[in-house]
Amino acid sequence: MSTKRVLVAYGTKHGATAGIAEQIAVTLREDGLDAVVLPADDVHDVRAYDAVVLGGSLYAGHWSSKAKHCAERNADSLRHRPVWMFSSGPLDRSAEEHDVPPVSAVAREMQLVGAREHMTFGGSVTAHTPGFLAKALTRQGKGGDFRNPERIQKWAHHISAELVAA
Repeated sequence: MSTKRVLVAYGTKHGATAGIAEQIAVTLREDGLDAVVLPADDVHDVRAYDAVVLGGSLYAGHWSSKAKHCAERNADSLRHRPVWMFSSGPLDRSAEEHDVPPVSAVAREMQLVGAREHMTFGGSVTAHTPGFLAKALTRQGKGGDFRNPERIQKWAHHISAELVAA
């Protein structure tokens, strides 16, 4: 039996979502899968992968256009393989306290490609995040890194278990 190849693609503005994608891939590899991480803009053909995890950052309730365009560009192929989607963005612990449903754009993309499920993870805006808005948020005490590595790993293990069982 050959090792299943999983693409973990992400759309990010300042790198926090890329960090989540990397954590997912590390966990998938630990579980014996061949995981490749790519920016969503670089994904033009998913046929070489047995499964896809696609994530995007959330800004003001909008999912990353990079992730959205990746899903649309690859929709025909994505419908023929298992797909999971994730979002990163709440700048608080709400994603850990309760399930945060996908924003409408993500729900549309999930339906378009037949995604199995969606998970929302906390986001990150720190003093090192570029941009005026990020600086303003951190000055107001509203920044922080709300990504939870254990929660990300748990979800990635869940994906691995589904792929190994298939």
